[in-house]
Amino acid sequence: MKRNVVIVALVVLAGYILYHYVGYRKLAAEIESHNCLVEEMNECLAAYDWKCAERVTRAMLEEDPNDEILQTNLALILLEQGRYDECLAYIASLKFRNEHIETFQQKAELLKQEMEELHLEKSTHFRLEYDGNPSRSNVMEALAVLEVAYDSLSTLFDFKLENKIGLVLYQAASHTGIGPRPDWVGAIFDGKLRVPENVMDYTGVYRPMLFHELTHCFLRGMTHVQIPFWVNEGIAQVVDASRNHVEKPAGEKPSINDLEGAFVQHDSREVAEKLYWYSQKMVEGMLARNGSFVHFRNFIQDLKKLGTEKALKQYYDVTAEQLLEEVR
Repeated sequence: MKRNVVIVALVVLAGYILYHYVGYRKLAAEIESHNCLVEEMNECLAAYDWKCAERVTRAMLEEDPNDEILQTNLALILLEQGRYDECLAYIASLKFRNEHIETFQQKAELLKQEMEELHLEKSTHFRLEYDGNPSRSNVMEALAVLEVAYDSLSTLFDFKLENKIGLVLYQAASHTGIGPRPDWVGAIFDGKLRVPENVMDYTGVYRPMLFHELTHCFLRGMTHVQIPFWVNEGIAQVVDASRNHVEKPAGEKPSINDLEGAFVQHDSREVAEKLYWYSQKMVEGMLARNGSFVHFRNFIQDLKKLGTEKALKQYYDVTAEQLLEEVR
C-alpha cells in the first residue's frame, strides 16, 4: 500500500514537472518569437523598409493590440508609404493621442490636400507639384536642373535614392510645409523639397538653391539619422558653393549647441547667417585635413553607425569643438 502511494506521488510529481516544463517551453518560445520580431522590426526601420516594418508591426499588434508605441509606429509607417487616407482613418480609430500622432495627422492632412490641389509633372527621379500658374518653362527648368543635380550628387556620394523625390514649387503660403517659418527662410527640405516659385526668375539663385536642398535629401537617404545641423548645412553649402565668398559675420562665435540645433528656430536673419557661415567653415576644416571625397563619402555613410563625434575622430582626428575653435 505504502509503495503504491509513493508511485502515485511520483506520477503526480512527474506530471506536475512535465506540465510546468511544457508551459516554460511555450513561454520561452513566445519570448523568442517576440524578440525575433523586435529584432526584425529594428532592421526594417533602419533600412526604411516600410512594407517590412508594417508586416512586423501588425504581427506584434496581434500579441498586444493596445500597445501605444506600436500603434504610433503603424501610423508613421502608413504615412511614410503615402497612404494618407488609411493613415488618417487609423489615427481616428485610436483611443489615445500624443505629440507624434498629432504631427502625423497634420502631415497626412497636408500631403493629402497637396495631392488633391497641386498640379503634377514628373521626370526620371522627381515628382514636381505646383500651385498657381507658373510658366511651363520654369517648371521644366526646375526638373532639368534637379536631374543634373541628381546625377552630380549620386556620382559624388556613390549613392542613389530609392524613391522619386517630391518637389513643391509653391506660390501659396499654405504649401510651405508644417510649422511656422521665419521670414528669412527661402527653400526648405522636410521630406519634400519646397521652393518658392518666384526664385525661378533668377538663375543665380535657384540653381544653387536646388543643389543645396537636394543635398539634404541625399544626406537623409544616406544616414537615416538626425545629424547635427552644422554638418548637414555645412555639407550642403560646400556642395552648392554659393556662399564661398561671404564675409565673416560680426560678433562672437556661436556655441556648439546653437550649431547642432535647427537653424529655423531662430527668427533673426543675422543669427541664422552666422550659423550658416560657421557651419561651412567647420566642414571646410574637415576637408582641409583630408580632401579626398571618397574619405568624405565614407565619413557621411558612417555617421549612422558611429555618431558624429566618433566619425569625426575616426576620419579626421578632430572634434566639433576643435573645428569651431579653429575657425578664424
